[in-house]
Amino acid sequence: MAEKITAYRFDCLDQTLNQLNREDCAIIAGGTDVMVLHKSRRGVPPKITKPIVFIDHLSELKQMYQHHNDLHIGACCTYSELLEHPLIPFALKNAIKTIAAPAIRNRGTLGGNICNASPAGDTLPLLYVYNAKLLLRSVHGDRIVAINDFIQGPRRIQRLPHEIVTEIILPSVLEEDAHVVFEKVGNRNADAIAKVSFAGLIRVKKERIDDVRFAFGVVGPTMVRSYDIEKMLLGKLVPLTVTDIDQAVAAFDKIIHPIDDHRSTAVYRKTVALKLLRHFLSLQQFQAN
Repeated sequence: MAEKITAYRFDCLDQTLNQLNREDCAIIAGGTDVMVLHKSRRGVPPKITKPIVFIDHLSELKQMYQHHNDLHIGACCTYSELLEHPLIPFALKNAIKTIAAPAIRNRGTLGGNICNASPAGDTLPLLYVYNAKLLLRSVHGDRIVAINDFIQGPRRIQRLPHEIVTEIILPSVLEEDAHVVFEKVGNRNADAIAKVSFAGLIRVKKERIDDVRFAFGVVGPTMVRSYDIEKMLLGKLVPLTVTDIDQAVAAFDKIIHPIDDHRSTAVYRKTVALKLLRHFLSLQQFQAN
């Protein structure tokens, strides 16, 4: 006889938080990561040892709105909903288009991609360069955590059992004077797990770099970003000199440590990651911003 699984589906967020305060539950939004993580052999239900609480239907977790120049995205907004919303930055939409197939984008959520905390998470490099913050809520109140503090390793996050990630906050993302790119290298443009991913943001004022950020995916246990290397380029005249670019690439060469696995090799990943950085720093488009 099949094992019974206790499942909850409450009408509002407060009821859900009250239940999480009473009982340690597995949280399911779209389920596109959770079901794969717990899958069994064909024909056998997934083995989830905890009671399940569903949150994908909660209206409190599906809002998108602007506050000043910050963008607030509900954790249960699906990829498809993000693609259709006018406030979502073009670069983030480009990243979303590379995620799996339409059926997955109709179910998968931005909050789920973050909480899965995979180094190959397609939205994560951009969220790092956007300096994303996460709003976590419990019956005890709210707290805000920077994404680089929240994600601590593959499937390791700074979320307490009684908390839910309710919003992703992108500070100042709606300012229009930054040049942002996203690149994903995989076997196909979509419906494939990344071998390497890269996001870059640069803002130029009076022909000098006013802000610059880089994040690499699938070349370490978490996204690789270095504030020290970014500071090396602040104030530099554009276009950057060959020496400036070489120094930045050499600095990242020392801190990028990918692995070999069934999708790619460490040598390939490092080579491609550094080429993506060099190409971004050589772009001419951002000089007009």
